[in-house]
Amino acid sequence: MPLYHNDDQAMLKDSVAPFVAEQAPPAHLRSLRDTADATGFSRDLWAQFTEMGLPGMMVPEDHGGLGMGHVEAGIVLEEIGRNLTPSPFLATSVGAVAALARAGGTQAGRWLPAIASGEAIAALAIDEGAKHRPDRIATTATRSGNGFRLDGKKAFVLHGHVADFHVVSARTDGGITLFSVPKDAKGLTADPRRLVDSSFASHVTFDGVELDADAVIGEVDAGETLLDVLLAATRAGAAAELVGVGQGAMDRTVNYLKERKQFGRLIGEFQALQHRAAHLYGEMEVARAAVMKAQQLLDEESSGARLMVSVAKAKASRAANLAVREGVQMHGGIGMTDEYDIGLYMKRDRALAEFMGDAHYHIDQVARMNGY
Repeated sequence: MPLYHNDDQAMLKDSVAPFVAEQAPPAHLRSLRDTADATGFSRDLWAQFTEMGLPGMMVPEDHGGLGMGHVEAGIVLEEIGRNLTPSPFLATSVGAVAALARAGGTQAGRWLPAIASGEAIAALAIDEGAKHRPDRIATTATRSGNGFRLDGKKAFVLHGHVADFHVVSARTDGGITLFSVPKDAKGLTADPRRLVDSSFASHVTFDGVELDADAVIGEVDAGETLLDVLLAATRAGAAAELVGVGQGAMDRTVNYLKERKQFGRLIGEFQALQHRAAHLYGEMEVARAAVMKAQQLLDEESSGARLMVSVAKAKASRAANLAVREGVQMHGGIGMTDEYDIGLYMKRDRALAEFMGDAHYHIDQVARMNGY
């Protein structure tokens, strides 16, 4: 498939880009930060997202959604990244929806319509340590009556303190099982921490949480495949958002080069800075192409999707990091102050680069998948 948007996808971008830029630019993030907001995103903005049908983009039509794919979700995520928009879209409308839609059953019927209508926020309780290692699962779900008893701890759970339900990976007798745990479950506690980009992630504890059999997403002991689906979707989405972060940083830097004068000349006229800007542009375009290819392969359910998703996450992480570093340097000392937005882009890059695996993790995954 060609690595550009078709007419319908281009129309979606033309609709989403101005909406996000007008309703949730970096000033929106500043407002939440400076007012010590304790939620991590604006409920009013999420309601506006819902009016546009965005939370239900990937929800199947028979559950009240639009039935779109990863490419379309990536369009929204790139604009979210470009504007540093605080939003539960990635975890809820991409990660959780991908797992629930693939699993079907009771939990899909319960939560997918609620996500599409904007009534439910999801949290992904997958990791248990300081770094992304989804295969290291110590949380257990033991048989208890007609259901399960859930015990364990999860780390870096975005929106964990305000989510309506958690998608939890746990070890059962015969393998891995995914569970849906409602926010009011007895024994569930969330300890939120503000991250460097002013978002919130929680350390979540499950202390003897009693769940009935219907809480299982998919089938008991068969959660590894669903977990892979969730991880691939969320990693590709995070890569798309990182491209947006890098693009937003680059746009602001290029504009600054066209405005700032030194020695009586615009600094954008200096050839050394032109070369660096051109190099950054090339890196961002390669990253965008890698992300789109990963999204297309996911939509095709291709066997090569998993490899390309890791390529995309690694490349987007490297490119976005280059964009924010170059941005701060080309802004000079003022780039380290709060007067310009470029510092906010660096903070978002650092938080998002770690989510669902940093560049080193995914480079290692690519090597392993190629037999090294």
